[in-house]
Amino acid sequence: MEHDKKTILITGGAGYIGSHTAWLLAKKGFHVLVLDDLSQTSFFSSSFSHRWAEFVQGDYGDAQLLARLFSTYRITAVMHFAAFTVVSESVQHPLNYYQNNVSKTVTLLDAMVKHNVLTMIFSSSCAVYGNPLFVPLTEEHPCAPISPYGTTKYMIELMLKECEAAYGLQYVALRYFNAAGALPYEGLGEQHVPETHGIPLLLHAAVTGKPFYLFGTDYETKDGTCIRDYVHVRDIADAHHKALLHLVQHKNPSDVFNLGSGVGHSVKELIAAVEYVTKKELLVIPTARRKGDPAVLVADPAKAMTILQWNPLHSDLALMIQSAWLFEQSLEHVRKLGTKAYLQTNE
Repeated sequence: MEHDKKTILITGGAGYIGSHTAWLLAKKGFHVLVLDDLSQTSFFSSSFSHRWAEFVQGDYGDAQLLARLFSTYRITAVMHFAAFTVVSESVQHPLNYYQNNVSKTVTLLDAMVKHNVLTMIFSSSCAVYGNPLFVPLTEEHPCAPISPYGTTKYMIELMLKECEAAYGLQYVALRYFNAAGALPYEGLGEQHVPETHGIPLLLHAAVTGKPFYLFGTDYETKDGTCIRDYVHVRDIADAHHKALLHLVQHKNPSDVFNLGSGVGHSVKELIAAVEYVTKKELLVIPTARRKGDPAVLVADPAKAMTILQWNPLHSDLALMIQSAWLFEQSLEHVRKLGTKAYLQTNE
């Protein structure tokens, strides 16, 4: 099958950041081929039927499937989002994370090299840094991950560097800080299973009245809670597009970039912003710190701004929460319809 448009294979393209990036690339005129096994989707989002993408359900570690895709399509580049991403789960089940994140990426890279597809944009993480020695974090900060999840991301970065030396593979690794926000009018937003991220948990608490557990109030920060750098998922998608142009159009060298706003917000500030947007008072229950949570994680995004000409234009905290709140409300409507339909079917 041939396309006049450049074809981009997006592993994990039905997930949170992958789907927003797929949407943007389709808007920019690319043919988007999404590969996802849907294992990380919720009961109410167990499909991917967006008209702007071609969808293949399958495992990115399936060598035969990859061979078929690379033989059928003239793929220009791979954007690699597929991964297990829950830090606490990686500590409990590290081998699952090495198998899913690292071993399957070896299979993917092998298929790329065999079919001479030598461009990858990789979804990395600020988890590669571990406990910060200084903030804001630059790309020169030592990488010393403190969780198996962070280690898998760093191992893949090292594999990419070695594949560049051996096979000429060109890559950009994008180290995300805290992705936030949604594109509610495109039906895109954050739906992790299980949900572990602060903003969707706060919004769900606003809808349901259930408590939000605040992990740690005794950090050495301005209000005792952790400080994090939040960046709109739309801005992260834009960075992927710019990274693709950086390699394919401008023929620039491989590189690594932080993606963050450069501004830190505490968890208490996040709670206050959610209450302001939702007009609801949340039930917040302080509890003990989680192991491995650094007090402050804030990016220095200057390198991406300078080299990729990237700017996080949508990353105002209130606007991010507003977009996520609109998406959460649409989800709640679907949940109610789904529950009602389920009960009617099973009466």
